[in-house]
Amino acid sequence: MTDRHDPDSRPIKDASTVMVIRDSDRGPEVFVARRVRGMAFAGGMTVFPGGGVDASDDDPDVAWTGPEPEWWAERFDCDVPRARRLVCAAARETFEECGVLLADHLDGSPVADAGRYHSSRGELESHRLTFSRFLADEGLSLAAGRLRPYDHWITPSVESRRYDTRFFLAALPEGQEPDDLTTEVDLTMWARPVDLLEDFRSGRSMLLPPTWTQLRVLAEFPDVAAALAAERRITPVQPEIIEHRGGVRVGFDGSDEYWSDYQAGHPPAGS
Repeated sequence: MTDRHDPDSRPIKDASTVMVIRDSDRGPEVFVARRVRGMAFAGGMTVFPGGGVDASDDDPDVAWTGPEPEWWAERFDCDVPRARRLVCAAARETFEECGVLLADHLDGSPVADAGRYHSSRGELESHRLTFSRFLADEGLSLAAGRLRPYDHWITPSVESRRYDTRFFLAALPEGQEPDDLTTEVDLTMWARPVDLLEDFRSGRSMLLPPTWTQLRVLAEFPDVAAALAAERRITPVQPEIIEHRGGVRVGFDGSDEYWSDYQAGHPPAGS
């Protein structure tokens, strides 16, 4: 039984988050959305598409192209079934939340027009249809090769909702365009990572530490090809809770800069 007063007893749910990027005249842009205020987790935050792993993601027979689950298990330091679930959740959540479909036709050609499949998104979200069944019905395969493993963050133990989240990177498939057809967000946009970081410093947006950290990494790349080619060493990050001026805050590598940016844009009331 879970004791809500004991942080160590709170369940941790696996989750996948996908940073979809594209090139622009001003440099790489990433797709982000602002979650509806009042949501149980990350309400009002600017985030990447993603969400929790579902039981339906656990299908060993899912149509699959690209690096096998064993390859992903090695990168994410987990067992093979878990790696397969994480990759399936990454592709499924990206399609559900913004309409970008990381899939190939069975002849190996990429899906260039995801709009024809959008009628299935509601069924996927409501769990009336599994992602593996959707792919099979449409003659598609999950394009694991369009994803790159990027990072791994675990929600601090003090949070009431805890997630063990793997971050993925994916280039926007040619011919596709994300949308805002989900009730979980009230704003979507393409933006350069440096501009999103400036919005945070200026108080125009709110970023969780993992999102802020990924944007700082992406801001270093001159184009999408460089970002995709980067070799990432992935080790889990679980921010620690530290005392600060009579209160608490999360600490992680780079947290001093994060909190400096936060305070610049979100000064205490009355200051």
